[in-house]
Amino acid sequence: MIIYNKAVRDLIPDIIARAGKTCRVEILPPGEFQAKLDEKLTEELQEYLATGDVAELADLVEVVYGILEMKGITLAEFEQLRLTKKQERGGFSKRAFLVSVEE
Repeated sequence: MIIYNKAVRDLIPDIIARAGKTCRVEILPPGEFQAKLDEKLTEELQEYLATGDVAELADLVEVVYGILEMKGITLAEFEQLRLTKKQERGGFSKRAFLVSVEE
């Protein structure tokens, strides 16, 4: 038996069952699941940093979407927040690297 104790995508238990295995899944209360999604965010980021694989970014974004859903924020609201911040502070297309600031 392998112990995972982590948030998984909705279809993972079905995929495990189709593979002829059994798994134990618990449905967590919102507050606990939010904490597990935060842990999952770190896990997916570490996987991306280790591999540089863009597919890992897709997993990272899916976790972000899950967090937004838990917080009751729509994708449209989140996109507006992103665009507002981009308008105020810019994006990353210029590849700027801040070295220092003098007072």
